[in-house]
Parts: sequence; structure tokens; C-alpha cells
Amino acid sequence: MAIAWQGAELADEILNLGPLALIHPLLQRLDVAGVIDRHLPPDPQLEFSYGQVLSVLLAARLSEPTALINVPAWAEKSGAELLWNIPADKLNDDRLGRALDAFFEQRHSILAGVTHNVLRCADMSLGRLHFDTTHLIFYGSYADSMPRPPMSIETLLGNGELDPAHITHGYLTRYKMLQVGMTAAIDELGAIPVHCHVLDGNRNGHTAVKEQFDLLNEHFSLPNQVLFISDRGTFSAEHVGRMHRHGHRILCAVPWNDYRAVYDQNEATLSWHDASFLSREQQRRRETGSSLPLEHYELAVLRHKLTDPTNAKEIPCRIIFAYSTADAAECRQRRLDNIARIQTGFEELAAKVQRAHPCTTVASVQRQIARLLGHRDAARYFQWELLPLTAEELAALPPPRKGFRRPTHRLIFRFDATAAEGDDRYDGLSALVTTAPIRTNADELFTQYKEQNYLERDHHQWKTPLAVRPVFLKSPRRVEALVCLMHIALQTHQLLERLYRRSVPANAPPREQRCTAETLLREFKVCGVLVERSVVGPVIRATRPSARQRQILSRLGLPTVAQTLARTLQPVPTG
Repeated sequence: MAIAWQGAELADEILNLGPLALIHPLLQRLDVAGVIDRHLPPDPQLEFSYGQVLSVLLAARLSEPTALINVPAWAEKSGAELLWNIPADKLNDDRLGRALDAFFEQRHSILAGVTHNVLRCADMSLGRLHFDTTHLIFYGSYADSMPRPPMSIETLLGNGELDPAHITHGYLTRYKMLQVGMTAAIDELGAIPVHCHVLDGNRNGHTAVKEQFDLLNEHFSLPNQVLFISDRGTFSAEHVGRMHRHGHRILCAVPWNDYRAVYDQNEATLSWHDASFLSREQQRRRETGSSLPLEHYELAVLRHKLTDPTNAKEIPCRIIFAYSTADAAECRQRRLDNIARIQTGFEELAAKVQRAHPCTTVASVQRQIARLLGHRDAARYFQWELLPLTAEELAALPPPRKGFRRPTHRLIFRFDATAAEGDDRYDGLSALVTTAPIRTNADELFTQYKEQNYLERDHHQWKTPLAVRPVFLKSPRRVEALVCLMHIALQTHQLLERLYRRSVPANAPPREQRCTAETLLREFKVCGVLVERSVVGPVIRATRPSARQRQILSRLGLPTVAQTLARTLQPVPTG
């Protein structure tokens, strides 16, 4: 089909739309531009709406991540200007920046609006939500980035009421960063991101999970008794109480040291059984009769109670103790390695103190010991002293070597082998706390918790193929707006994968059933349109898609490039 282009003059050439052949129709199905425009009504003086401009920016991040200043060149080279009917020179960084400024004012509401469409396409509900945080590292100066002021209200509303997050040094690191909390709906096909929230770089999981829940409550119609799953960095009595007061359930990993005493008190009465959950690798080993180790999990359940610190009410819950044969072996080996490393380090330091080099002082030795012990658990098995030498010991010393001095101290250390052996019984153990109804058995809950890995995979997708980093923006408002916009990109990316896997026949090869979004987009690495000159101006003709491309579009229910162009551009006049 021949289509006439009404924008800027185009030269005769073949443009490679590439992945845009998939991305453009999927963004249209999700009505991303429409959702943005409903929250950001366009100024009558604007040539193009915010929704049009930002959906082009989304497509750029999904197909070929690039800085804002390079988007016009990308739109011209890729043919994006044809699909969106916006001349490439109109997509300058000033227009994109102003669109991000506007997006910031309604970012959380827009995310919720797009999520509604994503969940409808994915056929998923909000009955079970997983939460996890990740960080984004930044370089350069962000002089305008300021800490968020304390909230004057109990519930976080988001959008323009909330200042941009503070790009600052994270805990125990020299890097500048932002923390991003992400919630996802998960099932056996993977994770679909639901909402994200950007926090100051030095915030922890307790703050992140509270603010994320506030935003979910404000911008979504959560069903009753949502099961909220998260890792141990978010666990606290406040979190459990907050969810309980709102009628929701939690399933959360907890710090082992906080529950080791409970385990010790009840160890003799715990009843263990094998968990049904097996990793994909362990399933493969069993199916193929592999000689590699066959690892598994064991579970034991203990009824427990927590106290809500807000109203002092008791909350019934269960502790799910989990034992991993793989983790047990890893913990044991790690402890042995750390013990050997610390012993060797102490022996070398003791010899250094005895040699008494002028640069070896009491203060320098203490610093080296602190570095040696660090945050290793094995450090608690060692005791050490730096003792001054007595007058008799000093008199008995031989003359020092040239360039050295007489030693003044000796370093002695002791290793508690009994304590190290006693810790063997904890190897491979971890604990979860849940307020889910008793009718939901621990085996099912443990399987759902292990699906938290899907959300961690989303973090990887976000940072790698979608390249949320690097961010070439100075304004903290625009940085946060782009991060939130990238959440929509991740939703689109993961929805593409889910829709395809859902359409694959049950008897298809495993490789086809586990086809990823990256693979699908790679199949459209070459997908061109032909631009020809004519008396009516440039005429656009779609090239013939390959058999594999036609199969993918058919399974996804997406239009071909020719059909997409026919809906976007004007037909060539006849007669």
C-alpha cells in the first residue's frame, strides 16, 4: 500500500523501523498517549500533545536507548517520525524536557492509568503483589537536588504534592544514587510491573515499602486481603501492623538473627517436610537424570504473634522456617573460607608487629584488624589483644635490623572452634513471616515467595536492555520523571513477552514457550519501509515482512507495518 507523507521532505531511501514494528502498535493498544493526555490536557498552542511526544520518547528507550539530544536523529533514521506523524526536527530536547516537566506533575496518576490498561491486557489482578527496591547510580553534580521535607500528612499522595527525590550518597557507599521501589503482579509467566516510586538515595526499605503502599492505596482500587510479598529489608512490626489495619496480608522474609532465638526454643518440636518448589535448573536435573547435585528445600511452620506498635493489638501470624541444602553447603564453605582468611591475616599482622617496621604503629594495626574482620560473620569466632611488651621482654630482644626499630607490642589472637562448630546447625536456614489465612498452606506461600525472583529479573531488564541508565539530565524533576516513564517502558517490555508466551501452543518447543521480549524485538532487527519521490511528494511503502515476523504479529494480534502506516498517514491521491 502506498501512503503519502505530509511532514518534512524525505529523501529516496529505505528506512529500517526495526523493533518499532512491535513497539508502536503495542503502545497504541495500551493507549499510553491517550492516558497521558487525559491527565495533562494539552495547551491549545502546543503543536503536539504531551502524550504524542512522550510516547515517542518511550519508543526510543524501548528500541535504542539514547540521550534526549539524540532523539531527533534517531527518529529520522528509524522512521519513528512516520509512525507518530511528527517530523524529527520537532522532537528537540527542549520539547522533550518540557514534556517531562509536565509528566512529573501527574506521574503517579499516569502510571496508575497505564497500569490499568496493562493489567487488562495481561489478564492479571492486584490480589497478590510483590515489592522490591533497586538503586540507580548517578555521576556529576546535582546542585538542585535537595532532601525531601518531612511529610506533614500521614498518607503520601504523590504527584505534584511530592518534591523530586534527592540524588545523594547511599549508605556505606561513595556513589550518588536514587532508590526506586517497584511493585509487580506475578504468576508462573513472570512479573508485570504495577507501580514504582522514586526515593532519596539514602532511604531504606522500611521507608520505601510504607510510601509505596500509601501510593497504591491512593491511586489504585486495591481488592480486599491483598497478599503483599517483600524481602527482609522491608520487614518491621510497623509494616505488619499497617497492612493488618488495612485488611491485607503480608509474606515477608525476616532477618535470621531476629528469629534465631524463636527457632532455638522450638527446634525440638518443629515438623519438617520437603517443599514442592524446585528451581528450573533443579527440575532439569531431575528430568534428565543429571549427575549434578539434586538440591531441595524443607519447610517447618510455627504459629506466632506480633504486636502492632500503633495500637498494641496482637496480630496472629506464622513463621515459616526454610532449610536449603544448597544454601547449607554454601554457608559452610563461606564460613570455612572466612575463618581461613582471618587466621592468615592475623598471623601476617602478628609477624608484622614483631618485625616492628617504623610504619607499623598501634593505630595502623588496629585499622588493619578492623578491615580484616569487616562485616564477616566469622569475625565473632576470634578474639585479639595488642599487648605492650614488658621490660624483661624488651631486654631479651635482639638488636633490630637496619631500617627497623625495637617492637613495643605483640599481637595475640584466639579462635573459638567450639562456637564455629555450633553454628553449623544454622547453615541453610532462613525464616518468613506471614499473616495469610491458615487455609493457605506454607508450601504454596513459599512457592509464591520464591517467585520474587521474577521481580529481580525485571530490575535487570530495566537496567540492561532498556538502559534506564545513563540519564543525561541535570534537573532532579526531569530525572524522576524519566525514571517513572521508564517504568511504563518496562511494563510494555514485559507485557510483550507475556502476550507472546500466552499465545504459544502447548506442544511448542521449550525454547519457543520461554521466548523473551529481547528475542522478539531482535526478530524485527530488520523491518523496513521504502520512501519514494512522486509528484504528490514522498510516498511510503512497507516492505514485505518475513514469515517469522508475520507469525509473531499474528500471535500477538498486532497489525502489520502496512496497516499501521495506513492508519497514520494519508493515502496517495488517485486519478
